[in-house]
Amino acid sequence: MLPEELLGGYWRFRRDKHTPDKGRYRRLAAEGQEPSALVVACCDSRVDVSAIFDAGPGDLFIVRNVANLVPPFQPDEKFHGTSAAIEYAASVLNVPNIIVLGHSHCGGVAVYREKLTGKPDNTAFIGQWLTQLDGLDVKRIDVEMFGDERAFELAGIRNSLANLRTFNVLNAREKQGRLALHGLHFDISSGNVLALDHETGSFAPLRDEALRHAG
Repeated sequence: MLPEELLGGYWRFRRDKHTPDKGRYRRLAAEGQEPSALVVACCDSRVDVSAIFDAGPGDLFIVRNVANLVPPFQPDEKFHGTSAAIEYAASVLNVPNIIVLGHSHCGGVAVYREKLTGKPDNTAFIGQWLTQLDGLDVKRIDVEMFGDERAFELAGIRNSLANLRTFNVLNAREKQGRLALHGLHFDISSGNVLALDHETGSFAPLRDEALRHAG
């Protein structure tokens, strides 16, 4: 039996959201999905991707993993859940945008930083997954502006964007102007979002632009 809070939440969803918007759900079921973006986000329960972008059903194609990492393109006979989602979003759904969404106080990044201090790794999967951060280019300017923890999180976003460009289909579409890649960082406490400027390579707040478009 589901916990009471989840069961109650399901019934409230049916009553308050699904029933009033049943037409939309029926269209999505009959016509399929056409999301405006793929979002690669962290599994962290504090980061509600749909809420951050005020998105509804069918708006976003979301893949979540520990520390919002994108592995490099590496086809083999192993299991690649994140890469499969990226391939589906690009090749089947033809999304025009891909967003790597990092966040503050990321547990995955914290575990990786502890590993750098020599703390032994007793995990079966997490430690190996986080080796994707090996050799991370942490910018001094990010450390000066945001502190060590956030600088690592921002470097992880840059690393995932670089790995996205190892997928030939994404690289080609970006060069053709058919795909835009975005790096964002969400601060859990304040709700503010930093965005990567691809020209300068630096992160800056989205807040003022968001306020102009509010409502």
